[in-house]
Amino acid sequence: MDSTREKEEALLRSVVTAGAVVPRKRSVGRLVMHSMVMFGREFCYAVEAAFVTPVLLSVGLPKNLYSLVWLISPILGFMLQPVVGSASDHCTCSWGRRRPYILGLGIIMLLGMALYLNGDVIISAFNGERDKQRTWAIVITMLGVVLFDFAADFIDGPIKAYLFDVCSHQDKEKGLHYHALFTGLGGALGYMTGAVDWGQTVLGYSLPSEFQVIFFFAALVFLICLTLHLRSIPEVPLRDENEETKFLLEVTESYKYSSIEEEIKNGYLKSTCTEIKAAAKPGNCTVTACTEDQKRMTLKSLLKTLLSMPSHYRYLCVSHLLGWMAFLSNMLFFTDFMGQVVYQGSPYAPHNSTLYLTYKTGVEVGCWGLCVNAISSSVYSYLQKILLPYVGLKGLYFIGYLLFGLSTGLIGLFPNVFSTLALCSLFGVMSSTLYTVPFHLIAEYHREEENLKLQDGEQTGDQGRGKGIDCAALTCMVQLAQIILGIGLGLLVSIAGSAITVISASTVALIGCCFVAFCVRYVD
Repeated sequence: MDSTREKEEALLRSVVTAGAVVPRKRSVGRLVMHSMVMFGREFCYAVEAAFVTPVLLSVGLPKNLYSLVWLISPILGFMLQPVVGSASDHCTCSWGRRRPYILGLGIIMLLGMALYLNGDVIISAFNGERDKQRTWAIVITMLGVVLFDFAADFIDGPIKAYLFDVCSHQDKEKGLHYHALFTGLGGALGYMTGAVDWGQTVLGYSLPSEFQVIFFFAALVFLICLTLHLRSIPEVPLRDENEETKFLLEVTESYKYSSIEEEIKNGYLKSTCTEIKAAAKPGNCTVTACTEDQKRMTLKSLLKTLLSMPSHYRYLCVSHLLGWMAFLSNMLFFTDFMGQVVYQGSPYAPHNSTLYLTYKTGVEVGCWGLCVNAISSSVYSYLQKILLPYVGLKGLYFIGYLLFGLSTGLIGLFPNVFSTLALCSLFGVMSSTLYTVPFHLIAEYHREEENLKLQDGEQTGDQGRGKGIDCAALTCMVQLAQIILGIGLGLLVSIAGSAITVISASTVALIGCCFVAFCVRYVD
């Protein structure tokens, strides 16, 4: 009897250990380690922003293919993001649900960066014919840009879902602020790294070009940050549903299900035992759903699922779409706006002319403006924690959109070097807002739903939508914004010039400001 009792107690302890309890408080060090991946990701993003255009020009990419490069990645991301979000909700890898996807996407990021920064060198090593070298260099470079953008955009969803899975509500708030902080720091360091003339350094003399030097630093930084992230907080893996059911029967034979329910109502357990899923076999890493219907889930049914979300989730997605449309329409063309409108230069003038050199100076100053944006984003992510108790999530969301709309409007109406650089600091407010507040609201929505289910005595297992697909839905809005801008804004710029970008950014941001104030739902 004693041995049977001990066995049952061990089983019950394994229930608690498997993750049914509310996640314990995480140390600051663990949250910082978890956030380091955002530093590495944004560092690589900044490198791409600084070098991808010179690289594409250097390999001879025709102008009519530029839009194709920037459209392929967001289209792929928009179609596949919900699939990966749902699949990660049901991944049965013993390493956890999110980390296998984060690792895989991180490897794709490195591969893409290696291809677009080293494409011409790779092709030169394998092909000696000059004409074929140029063609293949263009293909490899385009492939690298598409792969990098695809993975870098994609990886944000699993990272946020990973944070939500392993942290308590208070730690989720801290984690999102740390994410925004390190995103800004990584971007600032990346832009500054791109501003250094590496050709005059020891590494510059040792490697074929400065592109290889930049790749060395970016790959090293990202690998270190990714490793720290993956080692930060252990995940609770899923278990096969049949084994879970058998396990529950063993536990509840003597303890009775009601006793567990009592612990739920007393606050010891966050969810019923059916929510617990541990790894069935070590190394068994398969992406499967818990039911046959979920296994047969296609993109069409996933999109139907997204459309069937509660209305407050859909309104949040729309506000996120408006925010990213405003932010990207300004950021993608900002250096060109500085060169053509603020400095009155021309990218089409001969390269030895005053007009072209003036334009190049404006682009360089624009890069420093983006660096100011990244630094202010880090600072504001810290200030958010101070402001949150006073203005709430609604105030933070409204302030971010309002300040960005006003700053871009002023820049468009009064283009001046010093005022533009000063107003770039307000771009960081918008950046930090987009990276934190919407995901904070997702966490609030899920916590509210779980509390309501517990009050009604219902199970809070992973039935239906999970955090992964909700984070994926938000991330999809970034890709959708890129698709809309890639199709429409390029035409507007060719007709009205670069000034239209900041005016359109201001208009969309102010529309989003109204939407955030009147349509988005906030949990009391």
